[in-house]
Amino acid sequence: MKIALGLNWVLASILLASVARAQPGPANAAPDHRWEIPATDDGLPGAGPIRRADWFRTLWTQRRTAWAARTELDRHSLVFLGDSITQGWGDSMGNSFPGVKVANRGISGDTSRGMLVRLADDVLALQPTGVVLLLGTNDLEEGADPETIAGNLRLIIARLKQHDPNLPVILCDVFPSSESKKRSSAQIKRLNGLYAAAVKGETQVTRLETWRLFADAQGDAKPAEFPDLLHPNAVGYAKWAAALRPILATLGYLENTPDVFVPEPGYISLFNGRDLTGWGFRTNDFSGLTKSPDRRYVAKYGRLIVTTPTEGSRVEQLWTTRSFPRNFTLKLEFRATPTADSGIFIRQPQLQCRDYILAGPYKELQHYRAQEWNEIVIVVKDNVARCTCNGEVLEEALKIPATGPIGLEGDSGQMEYRRIRLREEP
Repeated sequence: MKIALGLNWVLASILLASVARAQPGPANAAPDHRWEIPATDDGLPGAGPIRRADWFRTLWTQRRTAWAARTELDRHSLVFLGDSITQGWGDSMGNSFPGVKVANRGISGDTSRGMLVRLADDVLALQPTGVVLLLGTNDLEEGADPETIAGNLRLIIARLKQHDPNLPVILCDVFPSSESKKRSSAQIKRLNGLYAAAVKGETQVTRLETWRLFADAQGDAKPAEFPDLLHPNAVGYAKWAAALRPILATLGYLENTPDVFVPEPGYISLFNGRDLTGWGFRTNDFSGLTKSPDRRYVAKYGRLIVTTPTEGSRVEQLWTTRSFPRNFTLKLEFRATPTADSGIFIRQPQLQCRDYILAGPYKELQHYRAQEWNEIVIVVKDNVARCTCNGEVLEEALKIPATGPIGLEGDSGQMEYRRIRLREEP
């Protein structure tokens, strides 16, 4: 029997038994023929492979029958749609997002076309508050070309937009795997590039760079995080969750209470945590606005967010309306999504502020916390800036002009800043 995920038939049987035990709804619910895989591809949307091996037919029907029995219970959830990687995270996504109502709609072995076929009943029927997508790896094993898979993604996105033009969608890059799993790094990179093109300009969709988060130097999965070079272990799921949290916070699912922070004596806040007062695009002033006119910069619950550009990469700069000619110490905290690229302007020169370990240039930092909050301290004295991250030196002597404002750049990915405060020296 062909097992698409590299499982032998014994492991497949164990998987089916465990899934049956873990299913929500009636303990011995009889399979409902409405939820079976259509016998042929005739009339089905999309293109490419749909699996019909016996083990997969059984799993597909079992999970969909159980979901149908709990539609009301799962209504208004953040829905995760995917294959075995999603299914393996568990019904509550490993309790990774406390306070967020989630629904796992992953089916082990499913393809992008299979997800398109079941989208209406498994996802849209729940009236979701948002959708997280991870799809395409099984298509590659089945020999589908990346263009076909990307075409199915476009149809899924179009259907989600038609259902609700304001529905947040998070598209995760296809995770790395291995040529030994019939999923080469070249194929996956090609597919992720097509995904990026497919959602370019889509304001509803936030693309999350996850391939580089997991890939090794050769572009394959790391055994320490993907023991079978396909499915993440607890470490891998924790990294995926950490990558999602900043996006979910920006969308309002998490961290939706004010950040109570009082600057140290002698410091003034450059960002009030509520709006963009004191900031602008050089020649204007966004005082009182919670968002810049292009929505690239957003003030929310104490965070000044540089949002992910719909173009994939777009340079934008936000500046304080005030200049600082005296010596000063600037402190702030930042959090970056995987490979995010931003920067802090000190009067004029830019200190690169990125997801340092993945995006550089300071890849050897020992105390940087990926997808967590990190502190930058910039001490300016006699037109020279000493810059540190969590106490480690980034720039020992960065030359800067005699006066100028503080700025925050956006390029790619999402960057958040908070607790931005400055103390002028005598």
